Formats: sequence, C-alpha cells, structure tokens
Amino acid sequence: MKDPKIGSVLSLTINPAHREPLKFVNKAKFVAGYGIDGDRHYTEKKERAGYQVLVMDRETIDELDLSIGDTRENVTTSGIDIYSLEPGSRLAIGNEVVLHIAKACPPCSRMDEVRPGLMNQLDGKRGMLASVEQGGSVSLGDIVRV
Repeated sequence: MKDPKIGSVLSLTINPAHREPLKFVNKAKFVAGYGIDGDRHYTEKKERAGYQVLVMDRETIDELDLSIGDTRENVTTSGIDIYSLEPGSRLAIGNEVVLHIAKACPPCSRMDEVRPGLMNQLDGKRGMLASVEQGGSVSLGDIVRV
C-alpha cells in the first residue's frame, strides 16, 4: 500500500508577474521567509507570510480534467494527500526545503477564465498555501514527505 504522506515533485513553476504565463523549470531556489526566487510572490512582507508557495497534487488536477499549471500552482506533487495537511504542518521537499503549510488556497475568479465554473469546482481543492521555513533547491523528481 502506498504511503499517503510520501510523494514526489512532478512540476515546478515560477509566476514571473501578474497575468504573465507561468515559467516551467527543472529546478527552483526556495528562500526561507521569502518564497521561490524569481516568483512574483517572493517577498519578506509580513502580510504575505504563509502565502509564498502554492502546492497542488496531480491527482486533483486529473480528477478535474485540468493541465498542470492551470491552477497557477508552484509545486505539483504526485502520491501525497495534500488535503490531509492541516495548517501548521510541515512538508519536506528534497534534502533541504521545508514548507510550513498555512491554509487551503481559496479559488479566485480567474479560475473561471480557464474554464467556466472552475472556481466553484476548485472550492476546497485548489491546493495548499505555504511559506518557506527552510530554504534550498528543489528539482523535478525530488521526494516530498510530511
């Protein structure tokens, strides 16, 4: 039986600016207290704490007949139950990075631009918002564990 607390990184994206296309990368630098280097949510502002990284799982993307990146997630995982993570949980990625889970990401109206009605379909399923507690590099294929 597969362990729902262990998975892997399928995709990494950087959101360079508001309404700009996502940049798919093979490796990304996560910086403690700031987010992902080069991402528009990379900041030390206290009001953005907890909202630096969006983690989504491939299983939900497939269930909703979406493509990776449609929900604007930064990290797409496979094999881990993202929605079992409670606020305050920690998610280790690779050998260095630790994310601190803040809350479920509420879907915004922009999701209806991807597909009409998607905002409602994503209620409770858009992934988890997190901050970078311990920085380092993350690469495609890295192990993800609770």
